[in-house]
Amino acid sequence: MPLSSHETFTVESAVELAVIERSGFIESRHIGSAVVLSGDGNVVTSLGDIDAPVMARSTLKPFQALAAMQSGVPLRGAQVALACASHNGSLDHMDVVEGMLKAAGLKEDQLQCPAAWPQDETARNWLVRTERGQSKLAFNCSGKHAAFLWACVENGWDLRSYLEPNHPLQQQVRAVIEEYADQRIAHLGIDGCGAPVAAISLTGLARAYSRLAQSPGNPASNARAATIATSMLDYPWAVQGRGEANTTVMEELGVLAKIGAEGVLVLATDTGATVAVKVLDGNLRATSLVGLTLLAVSGAVDIPAVSNVLERVVEPVLGGGRQVGRIRLGNAVSALLD
Repeated sequence: MPLSSHETFTVESAVELAVIERSGFIESRHIGSAVVLSGDGNVVTSLGDIDAPVMARSTLKPFQALAAMQSGVPLRGAQVALACASHNGSLDHMDVVEGMLKAAGLKEDQLQCPAAWPQDETARNWLVRTERGQSKLAFNCSGKHAAFLWACVENGWDLRSYLEPNHPLQQQVRAVIEEYADQRIAHLGIDGCGAPVAAISLTGLARAYSRLAQSPGNPASNARAATIATSMLDYPWAVQGRGEANTTVMEELGVLAKIGAEGVLVLATDTGATVAVKVLDGNLRATSLVGLTLLAVSGAVDIPAVSNVLERVVEPVLGGGRQVGRIRLGNAVSALLD
């Protein structure tokens, strides 16, 4: 029976991407799907169902930022990266977002993302010590929301309804996603931050990133898309946080890296070689291992360099405070190494 646009791929159409080994025992298995595209958009590797829709979640942020910039928002430098970010709420992150709001003549309470404690310990301690409490600036999507509001200011659009699917800005967002993915959005939902979120296929998601990543070297590309790709790599700390997985990948490999909630990851090189991964159980812990391995196997990145990065970004399996196991590749991915 074919899937509808209201569900993602099934267990039966998924493959084993990674396993969790503890003390020599396979404790858990992560199944999912993944696709690797070459720079010309051809499928190099296909694992599982790469055509079923997935909620792309925060991997769509660069395209949401592009819609805001095309609507007249004059983002610069780290502001661009923050508009694309799923950040950990450091003091630097909050400062940049606050600056975006100030430039637009806005205040924190106009953000419609939830208030949150930062994941960053220093920032959290500061908010506690100063008795400020949870902050909307600390929410991981605050940069995207600030860019959304700024677009409304630039165009005289209603500020209170900027998250509604029929808002002019959100219509522009959908148009950008469909243009870059080269496919229609299968389903529209509500993301964790309250903004609309689109479901598209892994192939469409990879295609969108391939085009984005190649923008800086393509004179025919959208100049704002080129600015987004360049800024993410120039300010990788802003996209997630110092020491975080996406930031480390961008710093060390020069590869665009963006996670999305519920087990989604996209990696894209400046040649357009791109990997999109969806872990079906929604867990992110294996995504960097799987995604970077697939990119390396395709020949798009240097294998020793990837190995060094994986040592830093893949979580160890601990017992009593010491390593007793590891996350390792599942059968579907390890078979590609033979």
